[in-house]
Amino acid sequence: MVNIEIDSGSGFCFGVTTAIKKAEEELAKGNKLYCLGDIVHNGQECERLKKMGLITINHDEFARLHDVKVLLRAHGEPPETYELAKANHIEIIDATCPVVLRLQQRIKQEYANTADSTQKQIVIYGKNGHAEVLGLVGQTRGEAIVIENLAEVNRLDFNKDICLYSQTTKSLDEFWQIVAYIKEHISPEANFKYYDTICRQVANRMPNIRTFAAEHDLIFFVCGRKSSNGKILFQECKKVNSNSYLIDQPEEIDRQLLENVHSIGICGATSTPKWLMEECRKVILNY
Repeated sequence: MVNIEIDSGSGFCFGVTTAIKKAEEELAKGNKLYCLGDIVHNGQECERLKKMGLITINHDEFARLHDVKVLLRAHGEPPETYELAKANHIEIIDATCPVVLRLQQRIKQEYANTADSTQKQIVIYGKNGHAEVLGLVGQTRGEAIVIENLAEVNRLDFNKDICLYSQTTKSLDEFWQIVAYIKEHISPEANFKYYDTICRQVANRMPNIRTFAAEHDLIFFVCGRKSSNGKILFQECKKVNSNSYLIDQPEEIDRQLLENVHSIGICGATSTPKWLMEECRKVILNY
């Protein structure tokens, strides 16, 4: 009999859980509700909420709305979104993750305290174009520099002051590699400040998921293709268990992979709902 285990540490993080709860509560009242961008980077969960009545819109569509309710997801938004909502009489249901919100406020304060922006670089280690990163850069009127990885650190001017922050879901290991590199290369006349702003609920999943993946013959990592956090965590699985496969939904499970295995692990990202991992387990049991 094959052993199938669902990782107890996988599933929605606090921020995503709160955003979905707020959406469900509003929809339960029978109210029309829009969401600016996918509420979570998981197509199956977005489809479930769509069936409940949630209408997902982009920023262009948001700009054309008036006198409606719009939910802002956990990723956060730049100041311009709030200004536009006020001008168009849009009621905001703000589900920005508290960790992201605090980071936005810190970056905004740093920018406000910068006397000469030509001499200080506010740097964000994050994914260009990611919703959270757009919200962070927005706190600096678009002046912050985004670097996606260690290889991009050379874009910085090491003769100027550097103030480094991180997107909350990035790799903790690479963050410290970037810090070490800047320390080594920055001019003695320039100041370097850095803040580890990576969410610990996310960061702690990396060592935990490595342990989980190593305990099984076969791993199915369940997550949406858009999930940045999912891509990072899946790579952690692959490092310790080459027999790891990323799937978006139960239908993608390859039956041939199930042959001659005694232990199967099912895990996922901070954007992966528990019910979807349970569905994957049911499909395997029915094969």
